[in-house]
Amino acid sequence: MLDNKRKIPFIALIGAAALVMGAPAFAQDAAPADPAAAEAPADPAAETAPADAAPAAEAPAEEVSTDVGGHGELTIMTMFLDAQPVGKAVLIGLALASIFSWTLLLTKLFEFAGLERQSNRFLEAFRGAKNINDIGRVAMSDEFEGNPLADMAAAAVQEVEVSRQAGLNITGEHRETTIGRAIAAVSGVQASLAKRLSGGMQFLASVGSNGPFIGLFGTVYGIMYSFIGIANTNTTNLAVVAPGIAEALLATGMGLFAAIPSVIFYNYFQTRISAYGARSEGYVAELLNAISRQLDKGA
Repeated sequence: MLDNKRKIPFIALIGAAALVMGAPAFAQDAAPADPAAAEAPADPAAETAPADAAPAAEAPAEEVSTDVGGHGELTIMTMFLDAQPVGKAVLIGLALASIFSWTLLLTKLFEFAGLERQSNRFLEAFRGAKNINDIGRVAMSDEFEGNPLADMAAAAVQEVEVSRQAGLNITGEHRETTIGRAIAAVSGVQASLAKRLSGGMQFLASVGSNGPFIGLFGTVYGIMYSFIGIANTNTTNLAVVAPGIAEALLATGMGLFAAIPSVIFYNYFQTRISAYGARSEGYVAELLNAISRQLDKGA
């Protein structure tokens, strides 16, 4: 055991040795990696550069360009202008089909409205006729020119008159023969009526059944072209491929826009045609009954 006088110098010696051994490591940790950097003065611009660079890096995210294909925002018109020739042909064809469908709708609406009004007036005048000559006079008047019911009455009366002028007996036992010839004359007018009323219906049926498939063809072609562009540019960025896909889907939308009204118009006018056809059938029966009564009277 060391006494107190020797213990103090011994502890001081140990502490000094530890301080000498730890000094190099402490100096190495505290020293800068590059002595030149330690001596170089601090650059104020370097200290503020990161703060100024951050907003510049965020600037593109704040300003999104809406220029698509050099035509401004992505609208129906810009999609049409950027579409391929095949896509443009499909869109133009479907647009024209839609315009013709709406034009046909308005035309036939006015046609049926006028036909119904004129037929009502003719039936009122026809029922007031007293004999076959009166029926012919009403049917051939300028007021009812072009009316299908008036044409039927005129055809039947003319057939009776032609038989009479030919010296045929139109009454008695030859009455049924006369009625048969009148029916044949009326049937010819009915055939022309069916053709007249069904005008344009085939077009509506074609657009309604084929419009979606034509639009789908334009969509398939447009998407195929978009995927070819993706392969050529080696990018799947949505901002790059979205305009092409939107242009392709526009063809499907245009196909449905043309087809749906055409189907609705077709069904509506088929109902109107059937209704007027039933009305004409009822009138034919009324006309033949009137002629038969007059023949029985010996007219």
